[in-house]
Amino acid sequence: MRAIIYIEGGASGPHSKNLNIRCQKAFHALLDKMGLQRKPRLKACGGRNAVYDDFCTAHTAKREDFVAMWIDSEEPMKDAETAWKHLAEVTTVGALEQPKDAKDEQVLFMTTCMETWIVADREALKRHFGHKLHENVLPPPNDLEKRHRHDVQDRLERATKECQNAYAKGKRSFEALEEVSPEALRELPSFCRVQRILKKRL
Repeated sequence: MRAIIYIEGGASGPHSKNLNIRCQKAFHALLDKMGLQRKPRLKACGGRNAVYDDFCTAHTAKREDFVAMWIDSEEPMKDAETAWKHLAEVTTVGALEQPKDAKDEQVLFMTTCMETWIVADREALKRHFGHKLHENVLPPPNDLEKRHRHDVQDRLERATKECQNAYAKGKRSFEALEEVSPEALRELPSFCRVQRILKKRL
């Protein structure tokens, strides 16, 4: 069983290697905690369009048994199961066209962004950021996936601004993700969908 997942995260360009390794390490840690029997190969691609391009190339080549991309939904989702329909309707960052024969389960979402998953695990946040974390600034834990990504990101940055390792995109964001527990994400439909798909396909 050969599987590869292209991840929105990391960077592209000549100085991207270390950041991409950090990104892949964080997602591998999450997959390990999910208890999957087999592990896919992960590739951090940087931005959304780079993920899509790599996915389309691999999907067309059909060298792997399972090819997927793991990206932010960017906007709250009406139906997480109709992934390509959602991507065709996303207007804030540009629509993505469904390649021929691509299935909805080949799109794995973090809804609406990776930070949604990070703020869902309050215990991991407290361990990672320490006593200077302003937990009251974080978005309420209910209906997290209905919140706009900029609101979630902004609140996380403000809640950690006095911490020595204040949250920021890049290396620190992947360090925070690495601490997240699957048990804390079970209330998030996007995570439950990812877990269900990977347990089925790997």
